[in-house]
Amino acid sequence: MTLSINRIQAWTLVAAVSAALLAGSAGAQAYKAPRNGFGQPDLSGLWSNASLTQLERPPQVKSLVISPAEARTLEQWWTQMQQADVRPTDPKAPAPEKGTDPGGYNTFWMDPGSKVGSLRGELRSSWLTEPEDGRLPYSPEGRRRFMADVARIMGNFDGPEVRQPAERCLLGFGSTAGPPMMNVLYNNTYQIQQDRDHLVILVEMDHDARIVRLGDRRHLPANIRPWMGDSVGWWEGDTLVVETTNFNPGESLRPGIPTTFYVSEDAKVTERFTRLSPSQILYEFKVEDPKAYTRTWRGEMPLNATKGPLYEYACHEGNYALPGILAGARHAEAAGKKPEAAEVSELAPSPRPSSAPR
Repeated sequence: MTLSINRIQAWTLVAAVSAALLAGSAGAQAYKAPRNGFGQPDLSGLWSNASLTQLERPPQVKSLVISPAEARTLEQWWTQMQQADVRPTDPKAPAPEKGTDPGGYNTFWMDPGSKVGSLRGELRSSWLTEPEDGRLPYSPEGRRRFMADVARIMGNFDGPEVRQPAERCLLGFGSTAGPPMMNVLYNNTYQIQQDRDHLVILVEMDHDARIVRLGDRRHLPANIRPWMGDSVGWWEGDTLVVETTNFNPGESLRPGIPTTFYVSEDAKVTERFTRLSPSQILYEFKVEDPKAYTRTWRGEMPLNATKGPLYEYACHEGNYALPGILAGARHAEAAGKKPEAAEVSELAPSPRPSSAPR
């Protein structure tokens, strides 16, 4: 996957503008979820987490909740930026200079959503609810691990095994399959199917399918670490609780645009799925990861009902992008040059400045 630095910077700016937004209100009314043929609360169907809201709150934002007027400001900003991005190109313009980034996907393929996330009648500036500042609480060791992984995928071209899973068509970008499941630039649709003993979350991005075993809370042996971890679930009233451990170390870095973060192989992620209405599921998540963070962090987001169908995702990165990346590296080596690495700052957020408002 390639995206121009200008596009990445623009997305960073959009995330920052969401910062200007605060306040909101209202709570959800009592709702009784329908039952399926097994007597379980019915979570099945097609759902989307597409939104301009992201996991972390921009540093200058103090509140979790934003006002309708402030939400409109963000949404109008996104619309203006998108309109500017789809202007016709100059057919007489010369080819990009050698060694510069020619850009990646055009706007036609982008589908991040056009609205700020709304949950229980509140407009949200981030999905994170704890810590209260809406920022991931990396420990020094956790940030070191995070930055080392970012540097590895941005600067190591030795072979396919060291490239990120999304480039190899093994997992979607940006923790779309999770857990926790995050929204990204496109392909934010999920299909949930359930029977008595299993629940499957099929993710539009990369066609990932996470299978949750129900009724048996025993995890796989510690040496078995599948992609997306090992998920077991149980019902607590109308809420499905899913606990995931045994993460594959190859997916510790969750690189996406605009959100990139780290979850170590020994983390435990607990998710809760609760129907709030015919058209919305409350998705809550808790991440316990002492290897990377100073404390447990929590968040919540809406999964909104969406019309189908869910189209098959054909991943071509492994067929085209990855051979091109590696071939370019071999060509540079043959010419006696070191392959050029992208800037680490494209994916890695900078530490919060001490003067940033809280």
